[in-house]
Amino acid sequence: MRKLVDHDHPELSISRQCALLGLPRSTLYYRPTPVRVSTLRIMARIDALYLEDPCSGSRRMVDYLAQDGIPISRDRVRNLMRRMGLRAIYQKPRTTVPGDPSVRFPCLVDLTQVTSVDQVWATDITYIPLQKGFLYLVAIMDLHSRHVLSWRLSNSLDTKFCLEALEMALGGGRRPEIFHSDQGCQFTSADFVARLKGERIQISWSGRKRCYDNILVERLWRTVKYEEVYLRAYSDGWDAEISLARFLWRYCHVRPHSSLGGKTPHAVYTEAEPCCLRPLCWCKSLGTSTPA
Repeated sequence: MRKLVDHDHPELSISRQCALLGLPRSTLYYRPTPVRVSTLRIMARIDALYLEDPCSGSRRMVDYLAQDGIPISRDRVRNLMRRMGLRAIYQKPRTTVPGDPSVRFPCLVDLTQVTSVDQVWATDITYIPLQKGFLYLVAIMDLHSRHVLSWRLSNSLDTKFCLEALEMALGGGRRPEIFHSDQGCQFTSADFVARLKGERIQISWSGRKRCYDNILVERLWRTVKYEEVYLRAYSDGWDAEISLARFLWRYCHVRPHSSLGGKTPHAVYTEAEPCCLRPLCWCKSLGTSTPA
């Protein structure tokens, strides 16, 4: 736009040309100043630190730079990261959209009182980033054994994929005494509540200021994200489903848990009834009893 202004025009002044072009005179006369060498060095260091820890935001980056002897304010780090297009990896899409149920259920979960399998099942939804876009993941877990009973991926936050996960969990022939969830519209929908009532399962909903009620499922999400999702960079939904199936199979069947005395969640959940004798389990629903 500045190239259209003729500084030597015989009839039109510079002010008149700027007015005709809709160009502020300050923009016409502005000359960008080169970035200082010291700033370029800080930006290079931020870039290197971000590659090592892409979950770092401006706060943690200030601490990293301080360890390198670079005193800098958080505001400046935030501005530099914005100019470099760097963004910390963290949960962005909002998955808990509150519903408006006609009947509300109290929270019945006290983790200190969970002492046996099938006493409490819990569920939650998280998002799974892809190279282009993201998917939603729902899982149902037995809180005592940490065993993932079922899970489903979806590209929309509807109730259908949550009901599919519930049907798969109930398809094993076992029922919980209590089914716990947040008050997202998927879990407070009439269809979901009716399905639980049809099985005579007590319904428990988390409320405000009760962030620890579903902490075991949230801990599962952290493990899935940091040990699987962020390391893979899934190309599409099919790639995500195959890789997640393999990881969750190992999480339940192979990986020992210190909170379970070194046992696997699957072993604790099926101590009284081996998985091979059950009518259906989610690992078999994938078409194989062993990971690919």
